Amino acid sequence: MQMTPQMGYDRAITVFSPDGRLFQVEYAREAVKRGTTAAGIKAKNGVVLLVDKRITSRLIEAESIEKIFQVDDHIGVATSGLVADARALVDRARVEAQVNMVSYDEPIGVEVIAKKICDHKQTYTQYGGVRPYGTALLIAGVDDSRPRLFETDPSGALLEYKATAIGAGRNAFMELFEAEYSDDMEIDAAIMLGMKALYTSTEGKVDAATLELGVVTLEDRQFRKLSEEEVANLVSRVREEFKNEAKEETEEKDDSEGQEEPTE
Repeated sequence: MQMTPQMGYDRAITVFSPDGRLFQVEYAREAVKRGTTAAGIKAKNGVVLLVDKRITSRLIEAESIEKIFQVDDHIGVATSGLVADARALVDRARVEAQVNMVSYDEPIGVEVIAKKICDHKQTYTQYGGVRPYGTALLIAGVDDSRPRLFETDPSGALLEYKATAIGAGRNAFMELFEAEYSDDMEIDAAIMLGMKALYTSTEGKVDAATLELGVVTLEDRQFRKLSEEEVANLVSRVREEFKNEAKEETEEKDDSEGQEEPTE
């Protein structure tokens, strides 16, 4: 039986293919692409994280599925991919934050903790007998003078974004962010941009019970997850906005048709 060329290179994490690829890392990225959609948007005065939790059965208690975690007072994390891998990384991030406080008597920097997590993820791409983490994290927080938002990759790569998304709905979110994101938007506008992207990507199928939002601002420097009531209000707002937009488009269409000159 003849093996395909790829089979010799995807059985171990330590083996490069002839074109310089690590297939196990790419497979881990696929696990993220198939995960639930998570987004982060940076505003002038804070950062918002948003996750659309995928509920596969009506028998599941929605609150038992957690995709946004608090790591430190001023840092939160949103995850997509393998949930167990994400929890292990979140636990490690929390330990790193506490070690920094004990060692230096100051809160850990957002970029510092992002790099520590990525350093750990990168080591799992070098040694035989282990596999890469099949999860990506959005790390949001505030430093001394500005909000920060980082995306981590299963390979250990790290990028800072103004707005980004991971998971199954990434393309739809990024298309809207590219078109409508503004550097000078406030936190409320950033939240509504995320809600609009979610509404668009799900074709209006937005349920407050399966939605998680977390916010951290420069004013209070305290990451918090929004309550069910706050999330429900946001869902109502975005539905009302789209309803009004649809109504205006219909009226404009009717006006334009009414202004057409009759043909002889």
